[in-house]
Amino acid sequence: MELSADIFGLFDKKWALLTAGNIGDFNMMTISWGSLGTLWGHPAATVYVRESRLTHRYMEKNEYFTISFYPEEKRKTLGILGSKSGRDIDKMHTPGLKPKKIGSSVTFEEAECTLLCKKLYKGHLEEAGIPGNIVKSHYPEGDFHDFYVGEVIEVYKRSEGVDEK
Repeated sequence: MELSADIFGLFDKKWALLTAGNIGDFNMMTISWGSLGTLWGHPAATVYVRESRLTHRYMEKNEYFTISFYPEEKRKTLGILGSKSGRDIDKMHTPGLKPKKIGSSVTFEEAECTLLCKKLYKGHLEEAGIPGNIVKSHYPEGDFHDFYVGEVIEVYKRSEGVDEK
């Protein structure tokens, strides 16, 4: 399993879709916060989700989730998915994205790369551990993120329309 990427720009500049659920019932959201590394001897990915997001409910009830990255021409679609709730629009049938089963979760045919993750840990960001200026700028409502660490089980890359593991 190999992933070659600018890990500092991958989430922040490229954005990603976090998807949880199964092919019949899932939700996704655009994320720009995340990290990749190693935890407890496992390749790991960490994502952050506010409890108010519909995707949080899916993260809570599912053991697996995916993080998928897209070509630049999908940026507008990712923008919509990051600004609209699955409570308000049918994200399962978003124009321009075709869902497909991947392991016990979901990705999309248009993804350049998908990380299939199995949850290892869930935590909650606490105000006491965050510098005051960050609390003021990112949490004025006090709605701190939960974070999920997942073991990266597989890395799927799309190459000329063919999925590679």
